[in-house]
Amino acid sequence: MAATEGAPQRQLRRVAGKSLWQQLREDLLRRVADGEFVDAFPGEWELRAEYGVSRHTVREALRALREEGVVTAERGRRPRVAGQTEITQPLGALYSLFESVESQHLVQRSIVRRLDRRQDAHAAVHLGLEESTPLIYLERLRLADDRPLALDCTWLPASIAEPLLDVDFTHTSLYEELATRCDVRLTGGHENIRAIIPTTAHRRLLDLDPNTAVMCVERTGHLDGNPVEWRITAIRGDRFSVLADFSARTGYTTQIAVATTSPAA
Repeated sequence: MAATEGAPQRQLRRVAGKSLWQQLREDLLRRVADGEFVDAFPGEWELRAEYGVSRHTVREALRALREEGVVTAERGRRPRVAGQTEITQPLGALYSLFESVESQHLVQRSIVRRLDRRQDAHAAVHLGLEESTPLIYLERLRLADDRPLALDCTWLPASIAEPLLDVDFTHTSLYEELATRCDVRLTGGHENIRAIIPTTAHRRLLDLDPNTAVMCVERTGHLDGNPVEWRITAIRGDRFSVLADFSARTGYTTQIAVATTSPAA
């Protein structure tokens, strides 16, 4: 939530026996209870601009909210409402798992297991290419706040994705690098989401217990109708769900939800 320039949007009145930071804390508590900060909690600068108060006032209010367990705010990260445990994105849109995790102010990090040029007949066929066509292969273990979230395997034609071989994918988005280095911005595609039995590798890499399932998201990304990305992502079943809203006016609206903590937590 960004504050607009100019006069403060909200005013705190000085009350005898109560400091400004206490009034700010109380107003933020009220707004949290009203569900106002579902998507994101405002940062320090935004609160200063919105209320027209000093940095000290904002920091004291945030300190109190942290101590009360209302918000969390680690070093180098924006504060967020405690207990927000899911990332939700519209299914049918070109969402990025990187952006989804980052938007919730969680640390997105990847362990790059493979990044090379290779031939893969099966992947080439999925991309509508000859079986011997050179491909760029990227395999990442995706982490959210240093906890395993997904195993992500992507194939792209080397003819357009060769520059990606020089990228450090530890903390960056594939789609951002495709746009920046290859001048490629996907325009559409399709996905197939299904439950699978986790392999031994899935259980080890994703830190699964024997009772946790895996959801498999298979995506083919298109550029002007031509497939340029084939991706298979195995996501922890306790952190991924498909949601659908419906109404007589709009019909079905389907979403995915990626939980950032397991239900047991």
